[in-house]
Amino acid sequence: MSCCAPSGGRGADRTASPSPSVVRRATPEGMVAVPAGEFLMGSQDALSYPADGEGPVRTVHVEAFWIDARTVSNERFARFADDTGYRTSTEGIGWSFVFAGLLPDDFPPTRGVAAAPWWRQVEGADWRHPDGPHSTWEDRPDHPVVHIDWDDARAYCAWAGKRLPTEAEWERAARGGLHAKTFPWGDEFEPGGRPRMNVWQGDFPHRHPTAGAWYGTCPADAYEPNGFGLYNTTGNVWEWCDDAFSRTPGGEQRVTKGGSYLCHASYCRRYRVAARQGLLPDSATGNVGFRCALDIT
Repeated sequence: MSCCAPSGGRGADRTASPSPSVVRRATPEGMVAVPAGEFLMGSQDALSYPADGEGPVRTVHVEAFWIDARTVSNERFARFADDTGYRTSTEGIGWSFVFAGLLPDDFPPTRGVAAAPWWRQVEGADWRHPDGPHSTWEDRPDHPVVHIDWDDARAYCAWAGKRLPTEAEWERAARGGLHAKTFPWGDEFEPGGRPRMNVWQGDFPHRHPTAGAWYGTCPADAYEPNGFGLYNTTGNVWEWCDDAFSRTPGGEQRVTKGGSYLCHASYCRRYRVAARQGLLPDSATGNVGFRCALDIT
């Protein structure tokens, strides 16, 4: 169980979800090229989380590849769903985890996660209804699609003729060409006192000033891009990678990177490019999304 997102345990039934029936030829539209090269991966930051396996810092070589400049948006995922008839795991089981602060004051009582009571089990929450049945993706077409598990993300990638990035690819791209920096823009959290990413402001989980800040997700291209042209590689939503989380064979969890709008230094400083989180593949919550990668041949 992570403080950032509940991991698995939803018992998703895949039998009701048809496989994508259309495979689209991939093009670099909406993608940026990351050149081949070496970078220092990981962190030994004193304020990181040793159990997450960020360290040791090591030199990693990555071949050139394409990666989406933005996380996959609601609008783009809707095209995929309309084109293929695909149903996500949350649509199949009928509920997902929603941050309690996004529910209306008069919302019926819901079951919370014991270790993280700000996560609520909400019937009717899925990618089409990000905050529950009272909400719709059509009000936020340019926001990242959420309530997506690892298999859902891979199904979209297959339809688009792409794939999920490896963790090393994701981290190299997220760093934007900078050397061993904490964030995509450098080491300072808010240069000049100006927010550079969508993370929790105020006292988590009770107070979040909305002036100059988002409450929940923000558009996939909000804030300034990094040196490679990628948007929101820290904050906003966690992003699935293809890799297993544990370097020990047999681990079931998969890597997510980047942190989310719920990250706050008081309990979760995982809004750094080196940070990582492990989730079971059937995990789907209101703060987990993805972006796609593509080989350069």
